[in-house]
Order: sequence, then structure tokens, then C-alpha cells
Amino acid sequence: MSESSTVEIQGKHLKLTNLEKVLYPAAGFTKGQVIDYYARIAPVLVPHLAGRPLTLKRYPNGVDQQFFFEKNATIHRPPWVKTAPIWSEGNNRNVNYILANDLPTLVWVANLAAIELHPSLSLAKKIESPTMLVFDLDPGAPANMVQCAQVGIWLRAIFDHFGLQSFPKTSGSKGLQLYVPLNTPTSYDITKPFAHALARVLENDHRDLVVSDMKKSLRIGKVLVDWSQNDEHKTTIAVYSLRARERPTVSTPVKWEEVEQVLKKKDPSLVVFEANQVLDRAEKLGDLFEPLLKLKQKLPSLPGVGKGAPEAIAAGLELAAQAEPRTRKKTAIAATRPAASKKRRKV
Repeated sequence: MSESSTVEIQGKHLKLTNLEKVLYPAAGFTKGQVIDYYARIAPVLVPHLAGRPLTLKRYPNGVDQQFFFEKNATIHRPPWVKTAPIWSEGNNRNVNYILANDLPTLVWVANLAAIELHPSLSLAKKIESPTMLVFDLDPGAPANMVQCAQVGIWLRAIFDHFGLQSFPKTSGSKGLQLYVPLNTPTSYDITKPFAHALARVLENDHRDLVVSDMKKSLRIGKVLVDWSQNDEHKTTIAVYSLRARERPTVSTPVKWEEVEQVLKKKDPSLVVFEANQVLDRAEKLGDLFEPLLKLKQKLPSLPGVGKGAPEAIAAGLELAAQAEPRTRKKTAIAATRPAASKKRRKV
């Protein structure tokens, strides 16, 4: 591969530069390989980016060097790159976010050494309305993906109780992330307090393993159920995005059966995937996150929902645990709690 190349992609001309530059020194993974990965994963990735304000995390000199976040699209962008003006209260002005709506834009973004892609939970046209609920399960050492798998399964049980489908993906780093597609009218004033309340319920039921407070000192040996990502001003790593780790790992959608195997075999490596492996998985399995695009679901109507009152919502969740679940009775909320006559066992 030459150091630079001019390519035509879907009728758009683009100059790719520094293709031989190594961005992952430990793996010898070059900028050209980063671009190649994003070009090949585009059929399953672009639908999850299209129409969403995109924040870039750029590593111009490699993953072991300084990086910077870029929200406002550079003025030197090609004329065919679409943007969306989103009002920023902190900056008291509009920020022109990139919309990675197509393959040429994705390749252009990759050529900027934007290794990590962080989209909004909302579409730009309805920025106040998230299309999904998200939980980031972040382990504090010595906890790892095994403990995240257990917490993820507990979370799934709660959503099963309400008849809601949930979908896991790896963070591409240390943890696991759980997504609940909504695609129905809602707001962050509803989703964020709900997520906070659910995290509190899990913490209350599993204090030996779960924490909902962001203080790092509380995370040692536990899993933080990070509910705060459900915010108009925050982003979450995109499904299929590369991560700036020692090796080119990817935030990868996984099956619940794979999560269960991690817990059963106590082997975090079972869900660690690098770029080439993810390309193979996408070809074999298709897009495991496709339901996030269209599946319509509504959060349960509980006291406090829509009023920004996580305490009231948590109480509602506790009461709901006593009712009959819609699906999977064996994995209802009550099933996430140890029986009163048995000791709690650490995972």
C-alpha cells in the first residue's frame, strides 16, 4: 500500500494520506488498515451512525500518543459531508456535528485518524428524544468482564420482566454495554431518571458486586452500572467502532448466549474481538444490533417516570417485582435477588 492514494467511492473523490503510518504500535496496525476496516464494516456500521451527531476521538500519531475529541466539523471538509447544527449551551452557539450518513463520509472520517466514533443516542432532527436506553457496565479491578456478564444478565432479567428486549455489546475495552431500543416518543427527562433508578435497584440487591455511584473509590472489585450516559450532552462508543487500546479491539455486538458462556467459564477473553474477527462475525452473523434501528418499545409506566425522580421510580420498580412478569417468569426482577434463607455468594 502506498503512502497516499486518491480513490473514488460512490462517485465521491477522496485523497487518503499516510496510509503506512502505524497507529497501533504493539500490533503493527496501520492507518491504511484502520481505513480498510471501516470501509469493509460500513454496511452494518453506517445505519447506526446515519442521522446522528457524531463526535470523533482522533489519534493522529497513534493510540499511544495524545488524542483529542472533535465535535465541530472542520471547515476543510468535502462539500458532500453532511452536518447538523446542534445548540451548545456551554459554548452558547451551534456546533456543526458530522453526520456519517454514507460510506464516503465514513472513509473520510477514518482518514482523519478518528479511531473511535461516539454518536449521540438521538437523531439530529429530534435531538431531545433518545431512540434507546443504554447502560455501560464498567468493572473496577480486580472485577472484569466475568462480573460484567453477571450484572448484564441481572439487567436483562429486569427488562424481560417488563417484556422489553435488550441487546449486549462489548465496550471494546474492559466492560459490557446493554442497549434497550425504544424508537418511540420519549425524552432524556424520562430515560435518565429511569436508568438511574434501575441502577439503584441493582445496587441495593447486590451490594457486594454493584455500584451506581460514579466515585472511583467505590468501584474496587465491583461493577459500575453507569446510567449517566442517557443524557443529551453525552455520547457512547458506537457499535463496531475501533477502540484505542494496545490492539485494534472493537465494540462488538454479542449474543446473550456468549455473555452466559463468559460467566459460566469465567473467561473474559471469550468476547474480546479485533477488527478482522469482527469483519468475519458480521459476514457470518449479520448485524446483531439491527433491532436497535427499528424495534419499537416503551418504558413501563411507573410512579416518578417523567418527573425526574429516581427514588420514586426505584420504588415503582420494587413494587413491579412483586407482580407477574410479561415474559420469562424465571428471570423476573425477583429472580435477581438471593433467597432470604441463602447466603449471597460473590461472583
